Amino acid sequence: MRKLFLKMHEGKVISFIYLFVLAYTILALVWWGVLLFMQSEQIARFEVQNLELRTDSVSHPVEYHQELQRIETTEERRTVMFFGEGVIFLAIILLGGFFVYLAVYKQMKLSQQQQNFLMAVTHELKSPIAAAKLNLETLRKHKLDEEKQHRLLDNTIRETNRLDQLCNNILLASQMESQRYQLYREDLDFSALMEAGVKEIQSRIPTHTIQAHILPDVWLNGDKFMLQIMLSNLVENAAKYSPKNTVIDVELTATANQLKLKVTDEGPGIPIDERRRIFLKFYRIGNENTRKSKGSGLGLFLTEKIVQQHGGTIIVKDNVPAGASFEITWPVYSAQTV
Repeated sequence: MRKLFLKMHEGKVISFIYLFVLAYTILALVWWGVLLFMQSEQIARFEVQNLELRTDSVSHPVEYHQELQRIETTEERRTVMFFGEGVIFLAIILLGGFFVYLAVYKQMKLSQQQQNFLMAVTHELKSPIAAAKLNLETLRKHKLDEEKQHRLLDNTIRETNRLDQLCNNILLASQMESQRYQLYREDLDFSALMEAGVKEIQSRIPTHTIQAHILPDVWLNGDKFMLQIMLSNLVENAAKYSPKNTVIDVELTATANQLKLKVTDEGPGIPIDERRRIFLKFYRIGNENTRKSKGSGLGLFLTEKIVQQHGGTIIVKDNVPAGASFEITWPVYSAQTV
């Protein structure tokens, strides 16, 4: 809480300094403009006085009026030039200030998201480690019957798998940001991959029932490891935000035009204004002090990247009567049914 307060205070200080510097710059520009206009008037008055000393308006009226007109025209040009340059400089300052503000605001938001990410990852790393450690210490200190031993070992394996998944997400996010990860593409039995993935995830998430409706004999050219992570992230995300003992549906269908994978849950759903931001790196709905669900804010970011790398698109819709539905579609040229 103290760190969050300090971050908010730091953001307010930066905003105040930025607005102060911008206001000072604009006021300085206005002040210099006023000085230039005053100087222009002084120059014009000096030239008129000099003209009156050099040329008699009575004896030489034509020359006098021509020179006076020239002086007035020159002053008008100077005024227009000063005003035009001032407006241009002001526009440049405001435009530059706007882009600087956007950059600073974006950096502050990223910093806040990274702070939330570090808090979430710290919790996510410590939880499975603590659970596995407790299970192993229990096995070492107590003589348990075979059923309890198997239960503790299964729980330990689930926690280590969860830890492994988090490490994979962090590593992949780093590699994707630096564009270092190269897909290993091959023709895959996508139906079999999804069926096996659902069974493996069900063993890790016993709190929910995962129902699979997979169209058989669908083939996809892609990276097996990445597609497994995609499915795992979607199902785990559904489990995090939906009540225990509810159903998560995984459905794979195909039409003449596209292949579609849907993962739906029975949770509270996702507000419309959040449906694009949930795919941003580190972004999570709410904040680390109010949200109850676990997570690092990397799962959906990676999922969208994986889908895009495989030529597909992902969107979020409402699930009727309650929940969210993540729909991934691929065009016919990247998938085929046998």
